[in-house]
Amino acid sequence: MSDKPGAAAMYTLDDLLRIMERLRDPEHGCPWDLKQTFRSIAAYTLEECYELIDAIEQDDLPHMADELGDVLFQVVFYSQLGRELGAFDFPGVVDGIATKLIRRHPHVFANGDIEGVPTTAISSDEVKANWEAIKREERQAREATGVLDDIPRALPALPRAQKLQKRAASVGFDWPSPVGVFAKLEEEVSELRDALAVGDKASVGEEMGDVLFTVVNLARQLGLDAEAALRNANSKFEQRFGHMDDAARSQGSSLTGESQEQLEARWQDAKKA
Repeated sequence: MSDKPGAAAMYTLDDLLRIMERLRDPEHGCPWDLKQTFRSIAAYTLEECYELIDAIEQDDLPHMADELGDVLFQVVFYSQLGRELGAFDFPGVVDGIATKLIRRHPHVFANGDIEGVPTTAISSDEVKANWEAIKREERQAREATGVLDDIPRALPALPRAQKLQKRAASVGFDWPSPVGVFAKLEEEVSELRDALAVGDKASVGEEMGDVLFTVVNLARQLGLDAEAALRNANSKFEQRFGHMDDAARSQGSSLTGESQEQLEARWQDAKKA
């Protein structure tokens, strides 16, 4: 372990694991850390992951390194809790992911050896097919009762929809091309219009969900990540609306008091900008 104090010294992973032990020490640890459970820190884990993603999207490399440390600490925290319960520990977590990566990449690690080099090349399509086959075998080994059983329910709706659709497609339940998805989207939009015409709020909500689910499927068919696409759209809207707001204030006006026509004109100016 490192004693750090020197300016050139750096703490190590062993130091981080020891820090976590100290934080959870029953006698001299941190009262807040001692109160935490798997469930209580789950929300923090999600928050840290989103902050990392934000740093990535901002191309903020120094901040990215900081956020990666926060995410790593979450793994260390869970591992310490698992160790205290006798369920798992950090070395076991590392061994598990290393074993999984080697198993899922036989085209890289010949004969399951980290330094094993394959003698034949493999295409990206073959890699993808092998990957899905290996994951199916893993699900069967866990005695899952259905194709979709191990997709986490806690995932945000957009990525979960995409995972559900991808898993269904892995057994052949899919459109052969985006053309069929466009037709399905038109059908779902038509059903949404019908529900609106009837005025049934419950039906409107259900049909809106179908439209969104189909849009996610279209994104998948086009090779896009629906969550990333929507995040980009959010960012674009935020920038354009901010331009509108700045322009209005620079002219002594306020968006709140402007007409629909004025707002539309500002929006078009923002798009040009």
